[in-house]
Amino acid sequence: MNAARASSARLAFPALILANLFLSAGPWMVRLADVGPVAAGFWRLALALPFLALIAARQQRGRAFPGWALIAAVAIGGLFFAADLAAWHAGILRTKLANATLFGNFASFLFTIYGFVLLRQAPRPIQLLALALAGIGTVLLIGNSYEVSRANFAGDLLALLAGLFYAFYLVAVDRARQRMKPWPVLALATAGGVVPILLFSLAIGETVMPRDWAPVVMLSISSQLVGQGLLVYAMGHVSPVVTGLCFLIQPIASAAIGWAAFGERLSSGDWIGALLICAALVLIRLPAAPARRMEAA
Repeated sequence: MNAARASSARLAFPALILANLFLSAGPWMVRLADVGPVAAGFWRLALALPFLALIAARQQRGRAFPGWALIAAVAIGGLFFAADLAAWHAGILRTKLANATLFGNFASFLFTIYGFVLLRQAPRPIQLLALALAGIGTVLLIGNSYEVSRANFAGDLLALLAGLFYAFYLVAVDRARQRMKPWPVLALATAGGVVPILLFSLAIGETVMPRDWAPVVMLSISSQLVGQGLLVYAMGHVSPVVTGLCFLIQPIASAAIGWAAFGERLSSGDWIGALLICAALVLIRLPAAPARRMEAA
């Protein structure tokens, strides 16, 4: 590994932490937007796409064409990403926010399982402990406001589907990052999702054009340009096992935003859950990480 790749690998984990912190602000911006929740997802992608395309073109310059099969796979991943945004944003309106957060983070555990399958090894005891702590911490963090009821069923199902779609998107990105640099991957995935999510928003009769552009612009910058940009960069260097568990930073950060912005009180269970998730992130980093392919670092 040369010096540049070694430096990139060292920066990957901090980038992953920052990515999840920025992504956690997304629901806040969706709540502030004066358009429909799915339309907010459209603006998240559409406003970022020109900048992503420009950066991607510069980063891809002089590199070999990756092939149409890989481009198609990333674009299909973008379709799953659009489906994730549409399902999760729509689910927020039909269930409690805690339910949507819990089921939406189903992708964390699915992607972690994918990581073990990819590495072709069973979890080590310390990794099993980390997964257990993460699961317990997530339930504790959201448990006070989580509610199972018939009225929430449709929203819960949409949030669960969102987690499944997001896991498929992450698998496509992870595969592509083994051969491509981060910005071309993110630009292709964004381009693959922007039209389908707009069509879905129009089909369900949402308000698409905002009167106040600030929330959707901030959503696009924080979640798509910065959040997804850092995430896709980190995925070229960090194991999917670590990446999956790091997604659980988002419920912690969302709880902090709710406390700071909306006066939502944090109980002792919330604090214990957050500490358990942080402990899981420490434990999952203790074993020596297997080497990953970094041709596109």
